[in-house]
Amino acid sequence: MLIDDSKLSLMHLQDLLEKEVGCIQVVGTFTDPLQAIEQARSLLPEVVFLDINMPDISGLEVSEQLQGLDHSPEIVFVTGYDEYAVDAFELNALDYIIKPVQLTRLKKTIDRLQKRITKAHEDVRRWKTSLFSIQCFRSLAFHIPNQEPNEIKWRTVKSRELFLYLLHNRNKMIDKESLIELLWHDCDENKGGTLLYTTIYLIRQTLKSHGLKTIEIKKSNMDRGYKLTIDSATIDVEEWEAHIKNLPPLSHSSIDVYEKVLAMYAGDYLGEYDYLWAEYERERLCRMWLQLAKKMSRFYLEQGRVLEATMVNERVQLLYPLEEDSYMILMQLYASLDNNTAVKNQYKLLNTRWEQELNSLPSIYITEWYEAWKKETDKRNFPNRD
Repeated sequence: MLIDDSKLSLMHLQDLLEKEVGCIQVVGTFTDPLQAIEQARSLLPEVVFLDINMPDISGLEVSEQLQGLDHSPEIVFVTGYDEYAVDAFELNALDYIIKPVQLTRLKKTIDRLQKRITKAHEDVRRWKTSLFSIQCFRSLAFHIPNQEPNEIKWRTVKSRELFLYLLHNRNKMIDKESLIELLWHDCDENKGGTLLYTTIYLIRQTLKSHGLKTIEIKKSNMDRGYKLTIDSATIDVEEWEAHIKNLPPLSHSSIDVYEKVLAMYAGDYLGEYDYLWAEYERERLCRMWLQLAKKMSRFYLEQGRVLEATMVNERVQLLYPLEEDSYMILMQLYASLDNNTAVKNQYKLLNTRWEQELNSLPSIYITEWYEAWKKETDKRNFPNRD
């Protein structure tokens, strides 16, 4: 599809593509970009050659709207002004051509297009043949069974955060004003809007380049917001919470299932990113995991399974070093094994962390237990000491 407010430019480009380059079908030429956007829904072009400097609407904005279609095309910007080049490539456009278009330059663009389309088709087949999983524990990654995790390198920090925020609110339409306030609250409305649609474009292009076309960002009918939807994919936090809710009663026969669910928790929800909007969900999932770990710890203690109880509480302490109860339980467990050094190390570690992180002392009941234990231990080891 070709879009340009100059009919002569359209005719020249169409002749080059169909008569000189060949193997290209021009499905439509438009001087009205809004009409082109509407027609693209039915024409389904694989690539749009798009002028940037048009009187009523910028080609950069047109490209963002084209990327909002279910079948989003590649974009090649064609313009007589090279000052737009940086903006065009920040949008991850396939190419940028200066007018008047030269045949040799155009052939390079078509070669690049064919390679990208071939790779995209291969990626889509690869992802669609496997039910992939989106990792949100600790950091964002995409998993295909029996393959290494695919961690996307986002073009900007804002594009990663916007994607994760929409993923966090998946299947919900989020209005533009809320998104601008979240990410560009220090910008005016016009600049914030431009940054928003540019970042949405970057996200779509990034997903497309990785073959993740089953993840879509859709625009509302009145162009007031965006919604992220997922098809043929699972999310690890959703899967984990479903497992939690479907756990059978805890017993000797079910404890192995509990261990597997406990191990599925690979770290805090989006823990590597300091997003305030994720804090509530992060804390909620953390509390669910801690409740599960403490339930298993009590079970192991009741059954006299000291080694398993120790391992569970060491895991709690590793993930949440300020969870005070784990120190108390581990000191008691080490004391039952007469591992006095381990008891002292736990108490020392607890005091150090509380002083460094909280500028405080541990709870009085822990100190009283430790002092009583130390006194009793000294009495056994040194019975003749006054």
